[in-house]
Amino acid sequence: MSDSSQLDLSRYVPAMLTFLANKLSTGASISYRKHFGIGVVEWRVIALMAVEDQITANRICQVIGLDKSAVSRSLQLLEKAGRITGQVDSQDARRYAVSLTAEGRALHDRVLKVALEREQRLLSDLDPTEVETLINLLARLQTKVAQVNEYDPAAP
Repeated sequence: MSDSSQLDLSRYVPAMLTFLANKLSTGASISYRKHFGIGVVEWRVIALMAVEDQITANRICQVIGLDKSAVSRSLQLLEKAGRITGQVDSQDARRYAVSLTAEGRALHDRVLKVALEREQRLLSDLDPTEVETLINLLARLQTKVAQVNEYDPAAP
């Protein structure tokens, strides 16, 4: 019988995911800063912008799960460096959408090669079926996050 007064960190899934994500983020940030002059947060924003053009800061926060201040700082850095450009929506002045510039797209393409190689190295001990299973399981867990975050231990 396990002692329920402490977590078994080798089996507590939120900790395992967090520790893995933190270590991957730190390593990516070191590599991307050294070779490309951006941190991992800027990379995440750029990668999302390559998928969704004319995206708002709110949408970036929603998809990536970062707080508004981190996204705002990243957007300011990227815009100052000429990697993104923003414009106010002509039909809704409250909506400010950003897009990659040609320089931002070129940076994306260079970093993407490194990001994909890092992913390949991470998954190298898994066979293709295990990779698909992992992706499916992570997607299923992703759909549960809102429900988990709504949990209020004080509620009946």
